[in-house]
Amino acid sequence: MFGNYLIGLREGLEASLVVCILIAYLVKTGRRDALLPIWIGIGVAVALALGFGCALTFGSQELTFQAQEALGGSLSIVAVGLVTWMVFWMRRTARHLKAELGAKLDVALQMGTAALVATAFLAVGREGLETALFVWASVRASNDGSHGPLLGVVLGLLTAVALGWLFYKGAVRINLAKFFTWTGAMLVVVAAGVLAYGVHDLQEAEFIGGLRDKAFDVSATIPPDSWYGTLLKGVFNFQPDPTVLQVVVWLLYLVPTLAFFFAPGLSAPRGSREPAKATVTEQG
Repeated sequence: MFGNYLIGLREGLEASLVVCILIAYLVKTGRRDALLPIWIGIGVAVALALGFGCALTFGSQELTFQAQEALGGSLSIVAVGLVTWMVFWMRRTARHLKAELGAKLDVALQMGTAALVATAFLAVGREGLETALFVWASVRASNDGSHGPLLGVVLGLLTAVALGWLFYKGAVRINLAKFFTWTGAMLVVVAAGVLAYGVHDLQEAEFIGGLRDKAFDVSATIPPDSWYGTLLKGVFNFQPDPTVLQVVVWLLYLVPTLAFFFAPGLSAPRGSREPAKATVTEQG
């Protein structure tokens, strides 16, 4: 559940910050008349993300077992690729996000209402679609028959919305660059588990082989239905009897990704003199 809570929090906070910056910028510059198009764009983006999530959830139920596993495994790998790109992108641009969105909003204000709707839709929609896909893949990977994984995501999203509101009101000041660095690293660990699960799905769909080649089996030591087995499953998508290919893929993704993620100089372009602390404190 914690792993899914982290996904909801980390992904939701990105979207909340985008909304916070857009709204605060318009209020700060005296353009409250442009708030309605922004909210329309945000509403359409949220509806699109929810629709996409519903399509993934209910659409796959009509497929055969083999087709479900092939689709689930393929989309899990796509989700890991997208979230990995997003984690690295946010690590580099967190401190410049306010200026970047402000520049786009200035252009949109000059172009009119439709441009404002499109700006908000694109800014929030991208986050929403990435979140829907990764949440679907993660919940599917850690699903134990209970509502725990989905509840964790919902609680994370609600926390993100609350933090976004507090950012807007100026009640919270944190170093966003550090926040996205450490939560990004934890999300890479979660993504590694989703990737391994996706590989297992493809093996069950007989798309790739090696399903019976087990790397190890610690089911007797760590029963999947025990509290600690459930905890490991919820946080790391841990599987007590992974295949050799799952372990290889997990290591090949996790080790180099984390090494590159923490490589010196990644968080800012060479020669940048921007301050290390990034906060959102505009008062509504």
